[in-house]
Amino acid sequence: MAGHSSAIASHTGNNPFLRAVAALSTLAGWCSAAMIVAAVAITCQMIFIRFVLNGSTIWQTEAVIYLVIAATLIGLPYVQRLRGHVNVDLIPLALAPRARFCLALLTSVLSIAIVSVMLFHGYEYWHFAWERGWKSDTVWGVRLWIPYLAIPVGFALLLLQLVADLVAVLIGVDKPFGLE
Repeated sequence: MAGHSSAIASHTGNNPFLRAVAALSTLAGWCSAAMIVAAVAITCQMIFIRFVLNGSTIWQTEAVIYLVIAATLIGLPYVQRLRGHVNVDLIPLALAPRARFCLALLTSVLSIAIVSVMLFHGYEYWHFAWERGWKSDTVWGVRLWIPYLAIPVGFALLLLQLVADLVAVLIGVDKPFGLE
């Protein structure tokens, strides 16, 4: 644990903004993990109902699908904070420190721009479902704005984490691409 907390401190320093974003990303990671655990528990319950009790299920499949999708979206900022996404660092390793810094800025700004577009359209989609009162075409008939809320929330938290990563590089708390 000591190694883990010192690694986190190295990405945030004593900067209150970076610490707050790290805390939000960690909370999102815990929520994501809880959704995965809930999806597994519901799947086990569904298997028991279907194959042991020979009964039918109504809401379980749909709930598991929504939970896994929401866990993926809500978990994005946590994975970004831990640098758990696929990372190919062949080019940054080959570059001089100044060029590496410029490449880090460019990729951060492009990532922020792309996630901002995703956030905008995700919010628009969620709001459309909420405004129109969309429901799923299943027996359960869940109001779709509820699972769709994971889209703007997940992308907003990811955007916040990307901004924090950029700030950390700009103020020197973190090295470009995490390379020394």
